[in-house]
Amino acid sequence: MATIPRFMLTCQVFHKLIWKRLWIVQSNDLTCLEPSAFAIIVLSKMRFIESVMDNMWVSICSWMLFFSLLPQIYRKCYGQHVGFNMFMDAILLSLTRKIQLPDLEMLVNLGDWPLEKRLLKDGPIPFFSWCGSKDTRDIVMPTYDITEATLEMMGRVTLDIFSVMGNSGPEWENKVEKGFWRGRDSRQERLDLVKMGRKHPDVIDAALTNFFFFREQEKELGPKVSHVSFFDFFKYKYQINIDGTVAAYRFPYLLAGSGVVLKQESDYYEHFYHQMEPMVHYIPFKRDLSDLIKKLEWAKSHDADAQRITKNAQQFALDHLLPKEVFCYHMVLFQEYAKRLIKPPRIVQGMEHVPQPKNKPLCSCPSVTEAERDEL
Repeated sequence: MATIPRFMLTCQVFHKLIWKRLWIVQSNDLTCLEPSAFAIIVLSKMRFIESVMDNMWVSICSWMLFFSLLPQIYRKCYGQHVGFNMFMDAILLSLTRKIQLPDLEMLVNLGDWPLEKRLLKDGPIPFFSWCGSKDTRDIVMPTYDITEATLEMMGRVTLDIFSVMGNSGPEWENKVEKGFWRGRDSRQERLDLVKMGRKHPDVIDAALTNFFFFREQEKELGPKVSHVSFFDFFKYKYQINIDGTVAAYRFPYLLAGSGVVLKQESDYYEHFYHQMEPMVHYIPFKRDLSDLIKKLEWAKSHDADAQRITKNAQQFALDHLLPKEVFCYHMVLFQEYAKRLIKPPRIVQGMEHVPQPKNKPLCSCPSVTEAERDEL
């Protein structure tokens, strides 16, 4: 099994003074596990896109950033399903309106599954992905889901950390003491959970909202139920988190809620998992669900401990998953990545310019005096 590669990230002081004032992040907030699989990145490797394009389900885009005068972004996409390029466009455009990033070229995986399984000796390609796994070497960045929530937070009605914390249902002592789960059929264990809930209805309330991967089992496990508002999840004291196709991207919002999270053991991870501890921020249960009932019974008989874990999780969300941390993580990740590039990026044929939205001008920061600098 390959070692999980991650950059060592330390977010210290942002380049723009306004960011320095508002969004200074503690130095240990964005640390990642080493060693990195990409101590040196040779741009020519990033041209070998055909090496993964034999798979019809793989879709990737190459992005380039230039900051000679005004920030310029270019991209070229490969594959059949490239609509998710809008999420990467959005964070790059937002960042380049706020700070100066180094010139760089990057290759982003637009799919769910991480791609790069080659060993160090075989020259892995530095794919950026929204989810990592224990047997891949992709460079993991915040998911498109939490990134979009970051960009849209306070701008429209949306699911984000603050909205969850502000709509967390009844007080702890008034919550229903059952494990709760809703979702689609994107993993066998989700189906197993529904079966378990029917066998133990006094312990688990679990149902499927859609059938896609296992349509042949709808007769047994259906009918599918209506979607439930995420805020209504927290009428229940115990929140069950099970992988979907990869890591379940609802996990940050469950952590921010007012119920204790029981998390399935998994080979998949998001960018922040390495900072969490089982039985401190969540209650773990085995991948095959064999001890889930036992863990729910433990939570019920150790109510004060379960509430403590819930509060720890909420504090973790406040400390690590708010917009300043998500922006900071992207910024430092791209800076550290750019240091490893040994050749400058260059525009290739077929690249498309990604313009800034007309209603979102670049930041225009006024000059500051030495006295103002000293105050920082």
